[in-house]
Amino acid sequence: AYNPLDLFRGEAELWRYGGDPSLGQPQTFSQPWAWVDVSQLQAMAPLHPVAVQCQEAQVVVTVHRDLFGTGRLVRAADLSLGAASCLPVVWSTSETTVTFVAGLHECGSTLRVTPDSLIYTTSLNYSPVPPSNPVVIRTSPAVVPIKCHYPRRDNVSSSGVKPTWAPFRYTLSSEEKLPFSLRLMNDDWSAERASTVFQLGEVLHFQADVDAENHVPLRLFVDSCVATLTPDRTSSPQYAFIEFSGCLVDGQLDDATSTFISPRPRQDVLQFAVDAFKFAGDSSNLVYVTCHLKVSPADQAPDPLNKACSFNKASNLWAPVEGTRDICSCCEMRSCGLARHSGRLHAPSQRPRGRVRREMPSQPDPSVKEADVVVGPLFIHSWQDHRVRTVPSQGHLWMVLGLAAVAGLVILILAVLGALTVCQ
Repeated sequence: AYNPLDLFRGEAELWRYGGDPSLGQPQTFSQPWAWVDVSQLQAMAPLHPVAVQCQEAQVVVTVHRDLFGTGRLVRAADLSLGAASCLPVVWSTSETTVTFVAGLHECGSTLRVTPDSLIYTTSLNYSPVPPSNPVVIRTSPAVVPIKCHYPRRDNVSSSGVKPTWAPFRYTLSSEEKLPFSLRLMNDDWSAERASTVFQLGEVLHFQADVDAENHVPLRLFVDSCVATLTPDRTSSPQYAFIEFSGCLVDGQLDDATSTFISPRPRQDVLQFAVDAFKFAGDSSNLVYVTCHLKVSPADQAPDPLNKACSFNKASNLWAPVEGTRDICSCCEMRSCGLARHSGRLHAPSQRPRGRVRREMPSQPDPSVKEADVVVGPLFIHSWQDHRVRTVPSQGHLWMVLGLAAVAGLVILILAVLGALTVCQ
């Protein structure tokens, strides 16, 4: 084996070489490189006798016919490549070099895969024709092992292969499921609310978002929201406060101020505020909220099926968070085309402490860009509930006052007796 850095300048610019770890030689190249063992050759030619170029799909071997460095040229016909004994593609009796060109998998080469490399192994074979005089020989056969190393962990470009794959970010956006979430926030939207207990008259601050970090820019919409007494969104009774592909219909009620927050913090976040409510005649005070979230490309203009519209009581008109007012006109007509998402909310699952869990379809779809999320249970109390629990009845109040009077009389008697004892 020889040191590849000893090549003369012309060859060093043409070929890429490196050491062999099995022989204690350092590996100095991260690109494809060749290792050639010429230890069988008895002498060294002025120029290295064998040069190898490891290309993207083939190997090129150039052999000097002064193979042993003795000045005697070997016959080109006595040289072959690999176990299949492939013949050279460029040679003539007048040339001093012979060139072999073979595919990486051709001429009987073998492939070995290591954690870091693909190693193709072949050999240059010199098999001289027996001389006419069988008594004496003037040369001996030789085998020169050749290895091409290709790093597995580097990017390799190819002018011969035209890639047909999509860009990395685009591939992720179409194959990776989008993580949707719905959270209850503090009044100032600064952090997630720790408590799920509310009083009637308070406002529920919802924040819907989607993690679009590895995707093309997306805009998030709340397609529909429904409140129920149980996690089953199909249970009864139920109250839909967002309908028709993004119309916050609860804001139309006389006693409500519910609205989408405009402008958005980000395109992949949508906030909305809803006045706290509970179901009439229900003593459990529990409410579950299930919303259907979806996304569209951020560069796509909002339309009647992708919108966020609130009702403005001052102007008696619907207004969108973004887009033109005409996309909200269907909210007034209570029909916004084929609202294909509003009626297909799956029964979502519940997380402890009112957190959110994304409900996955029974048959996962790699291109999912919508999901159902649930928040609950929420505990909605009225002030009357607190008065009933904290204010004692009239009879109970008189009993408490009577006991206090008796205790006071006992304390007074003891004080008098103590004073008389001191005087005596």
